[in-house]
Amino acid sequence: MQLTRRDLLLGSTVWGCAAAMPSVFRRAAWAAPPADAAGAKDTILVVIQLSGGNDGLNTVIPFADPAYAAARPVLKQTKDKLVSVNDDVGLHPALTGFGQLLENSQLSIVQGVGYPQPNRSHFSSMDIWHKASREKEQTYGWLGRTSPLVGTSGASLFIGEGQAPLALYGATGHPPTIRHLDDFQLRVAAGENDDVRKRELIQQFASRNLKSKSPLNKLVQESALETYRASERIREATQNYQTPVAYPDTELGQRLKLIAQLINGGISERIFYTSLDGFDTHAAQLPLHESLMSTLSGAVAAFQQDVKHHGHEKRVVTMTFSEFGRRVKENGSLGTDHGAASQMFFIGEAIIPGVIGAHPSLTDLDDGDLKFHTDFRSIYATVLEEWLGVDSVQVLGERFAPVKLFAHQQQSVS
Repeated sequence: MQLTRRDLLLGSTVWGCAAAMPSVFRRAAWAAPPADAAGAKDTILVVIQLSGGNDGLNTVIPFADPAYAAARPVLKQTKDKLVSVNDDVGLHPALTGFGQLLENSQLSIVQGVGYPQPNRSHFSSMDIWHKASREKEQTYGWLGRTSPLVGTSGASLFIGEGQAPLALYGATGHPPTIRHLDDFQLRVAAGENDDVRKRELIQQFASRNLKSKSPLNKLVQESALETYRASERIREATQNYQTPVAYPDTELGQRLKLIAQLINGGISERIFYTSLDGFDTHAAQLPLHESLMSTLSGAVAAFQQDVKHHGHEKRVVTMTFSEFGRRVKENGSLGTDHGAASQMFFIGEAIIPGVIGAHPSLTDLDDGDLKFHTDFRSIYATVLEEWLGVDSVQVLGERFAPVKLFAHQQQSVS
């Protein structure tokens, strides 16, 4: 190959810069559609994992049932303080943001969600939710199996700390973890002139006419340059991002703000995943659960407002889940122990608003726990088929009855 030593050094430097970037940029360079392309308008799913087992009974509260107050003499929430939903249930008093979402027809409450023979271990139950399977042979997560079907093999991002959860793990491994916008910086060397040096290198590399006709050389040059351009597009999009929405100064609030920035920046990922921890409320539950409900409600309400402000409200749906609910009766430590069935929330303008499904009975119990009536895999199947547009059987391995979650499902029936 007729390359000068300078060509080689310059090319390897630029390519090394590109290769050192988070893989989301390399995918953006090679796979992301332009902002006006059809692919840029694909639907987006945002998943919020409530880790620890959220007390669903004190989240969506069946105040009209006297069995509720009897089971929760200390932990009960009284009707006069609840966020109004209907004549049977209300939301925890701290879920004021969710109340506004409900009023705006942007909140669905799917009740009685669980699975047969529930497991009360955090790790085992979370694995079941993540894999949508009890099979030990299944090593990939349900969203990891979904990613190749919605576009590129890298269709998801984890926003948080540490390794992405099992739900996102697929044949290509774990997706990138993004914590801050600083993760999107393309660095050449330490020092104050990073950006200047970076641009000089890129411009020099772009202007050189390599004597070799090798397709590999051209691929290296073009890929490095396009990766850099993609990083610049994302950097500019996020830098220019402005919003009138005042996000709460919480980890979840800032993570959802970052997701809103990335969506608005036009990256190709269609699945965003984050989490809120701390729901294992065995003792002194009242103040802790109130804080968690406030954190969840404030962050999600701000995110939805921001998404709408930037014109993505028809594309984005957010869902929440927890590995299990809590037992019906409060314990002696003024907390609740591991239970079974609970609810899921869906937020967006494409959903059917209001309560979906009946609240489980507080007297017809399964060893002290609420009985589920909606298998969470039916929820997954509906999300896969009706929102992400993929064959749910390819992901879940079998057919699950769909649930009416999305407005277009109602319209097609009528």
